[in-house]
Amino acid sequence: MFKKTYTIYFLYSLYGFSKLFKRRQIMAFVFNVEENQDKINELCEFIDKKKDIPGALMPVLQEAQSIFGYLPEEIMDLIAKRMKIFPAKVFGVATFYSQFSFIPKGKYQVSVCMGTACYVKGAQEILDEFCDRIGVAVGGTSEDLKFSVAQTRCIGECNLAPVVTINEDVYAYIKKADIRRIMRKYK
Repeated sequence: MFKKTYTIYFLYSLYGFSKLFKRRQIMAFVFNVEENQDKINELCEFIDKKKDIPGALMPVLQEAQSIFGYLPEEIMDLIAKRMKIFPAKVFGVATFYSQFSFIPKGKYQVSVCMGTACYVKGAQEILDEFCDRIGVAVGGTSEDLKFSVAQTRCIGECNLAPVVTINEDVYAYIKKADIRRIMRKYK
């Protein structure tokens, strides 16, 4: 019990624990081992090829995220056992690098640019509105796995500020009033 509580607290503290309580976003995504057995076998084959190479943990974690879309706790435990290293080392490396995610990403990934030009033109208000409408905190994924919300640094479209991307679609000069219309396209 303590391990699960600590893990959830630690992982979600990366995304702003107070905002999660504010939005009541603490939720668990259940990783089904049986449904993912083919993917697990694919990862095991990859681990077996790499495990004796110095520095193999990063490529193994990257491959795991590529296969599953995120790093479930069960997969990090599997990596530790298969590579014969402590789970704390796997968890430590995975939490150090921002490229790794511990919750599944939604079908539609909403990213709000928080670069200087976007920020001064209201990006924080836009980010908050997306979070409120979707019902998640920054870094969170909706329970139906439809939407994820993230903040990004400058995406190089400062002349179009504030800018939001949803997957590959770019939305420029966004105002809070535009969000409902934009989200209807993805329902």
